[in-house]
Amino acid sequence: MVSATPSPSGSAGPADVEHRTIRRLIPARVRRLGPRTLQGRLTLGFSGVVALTLFLVTIFVLNRLDDEFRQQQLADLQARTGLVAAYVDVVAAEKAAPDPVIGPDNVVNPRVASALRSDAYQSFIADQLAEADVDIVLGRQPTTGGDAAPIIPAVDGTFHASVLAPGRAGLTQESFAAQPLQRPATFSAFQYTIVVRLSNPYTFRQTAIDNVATVSAAVGALALGIAVIVAAAMALRVTTPLRRLTEASRALAEGQLGERIPRAEIRTGPAEIAALATQFNAMADQVEESVERIRRDRDRSRDFLADVSHELRTPIAALLTFNELLTERAGDDPGARAEFLHNSRVQLERLDWLAQNLLELSKLDSGLVLLDLRPDDLRVAVESAVEQARPAGRRRRLTIDLHLPNAPIRIRHDPQRVGQVVTNLVGNAIKFTEPGGTVSVRVAPAIAGEGGAGADGADGATITVGDTGVGIEPDELPRIFDRFYRGSRANEARASGSGLGLAIVRSIVEMHHGTVEVTSRLGSGTTFSVTLPSDPRREHGPDGTAPEPLRPIEESPDRGKMVDSSPTARPSLNGETSV
Repeated sequence: MVSATPSPSGSAGPADVEHRTIRRLIPARVRRLGPRTLQGRLTLGFSGVVALTLFLVTIFVLNRLDDEFRQQQLADLQARTGLVAAYVDVVAAEKAAPDPVIGPDNVVNPRVASALRSDAYQSFIADQLAEADVDIVLGRQPTTGGDAAPIIPAVDGTFHASVLAPGRAGLTQESFAAQPLQRPATFSAFQYTIVVRLSNPYTFRQTAIDNVATVSAAVGALALGIAVIVAAAMALRVTTPLRRLTEASRALAEGQLGERIPRAEIRTGPAEIAALATQFNAMADQVEESVERIRRDRDRSRDFLADVSHELRTPIAALLTFNELLTERAGDDPGARAEFLHNSRVQLERLDWLAQNLLELSKLDSGLVLLDLRPDDLRVAVESAVEQARPAGRRRRLTIDLHLPNAPIRIRHDPQRVGQVVTNLVGNAIKFTEPGGTVSVRVAPAIAGEGGAGADGADGATITVGDTGVGIEPDELPRIFDRFYRGSRANEARASGSGLGLAIVRSIVEMHHGTVEVTSRLGSGTTFSVTLPSDPRREHGPDGTAPEPLRPIEESPDRGKMVDSSPTARPSLNGETSV
């Protein structure tokens, strides 16, 4: 048997002390005789409890039966005492007539004494009437009170008859006596008193108890056998799912990630084992999904590294070329030098952009980014991002339309991160839209029920960014938010990105507990819809219609990614006065 594991602090805990005490109380030889499997221990334990219960119940029943039988025998013996006293009264009156049973000199009539001492009468009284030893005293009532005896025994008035063993089977002699019965004589014309006491009767009490004990032992043995069978079946039902869980865990540890516990076995097992098996299947699903996701990320990372290497090689090669040309004769030409320096700056900006996107996504994935949640007007963050993108739109000869509601949309959000979302979406729209096209940005309150009521009564908000660009292949739509993914039409649309912009968008939106959706048709453009709740701290039901009570940041599940702050002044839209 494995010894108790010491506690982390080095001192034995209460469980260790108790376990060691039990080990000392039970000899090692006895411990080795015990079952080693859970099924055997459950069977033995259940059977032991049933056996102990049967034993205690049998002892209790036999004890109660013994008391009950003894009380019945005493009552019967008392009744026979009265019968013997009546018989003695009749015999004495008959033998003494017409003389008194006890003479004036307090001497029993010789005829009465002779009859009561005869074998015939004693045998009849002891063996037939009483079935017990009989003591008879004839005497008179005392004439004075006080401490005088109940009666004054007559001379030669004490008689004893011993019972003989009866011929009936099952009778045994008991060692108890009934209360003495004092009876005034009624069949004699002369007053005297008869005292009768029965003892050591022959009864069926012991035989009945022995029969009950035999039947109880037989029934107990049968019940114990049934209990062992039932315990073994119950233990098997408990241990079979555990054994199946062990096999599945071993298979999962060996790399067989598709191993699961069949639902039929889960339903037939106990509720606790079924819950454990269900959790095991859920854990196995998550492990398999995680491993598959790691494999996909590994493959995408490999492709991404190849893309990044290609993207880095181009500006680095251009910079090396420009550097070589500047160090040679071309560096003496002011026009060529200015052109080379401008092109070098462009390539450096491209490298810086790529590095910033990689760093930003790494921070989002690692949880290093904290949301600065403010109950601000969402229109401000969207308008600021659109205004920053307008110069790029003008260079591409694109029209950027911004549609904002007249009423403020005050929801709790991080203005900088929401602006980053809009910037990335608008930047993508500009890249993939031909000159002369249109990029449309629209902000509107969310439909009631899609978010909880905000601080100012708002139900959340929706930001829509649409364009009239090249569109996205239908089979690529489910993958465009994946990290490192670049669509097949990216090069056609002059995309020099690394496939990180939309991944950053999705990460920021999910940190706000929002959703982002996309619809697209080839040649007709693409539309992205971002829905933000009124407050990321508010938990919503599955249908979004039953929000739970608002919880503080420190109690939120994502409290490590949120901070709460209040603006010093309410921001305003361009052309509006701050309140």
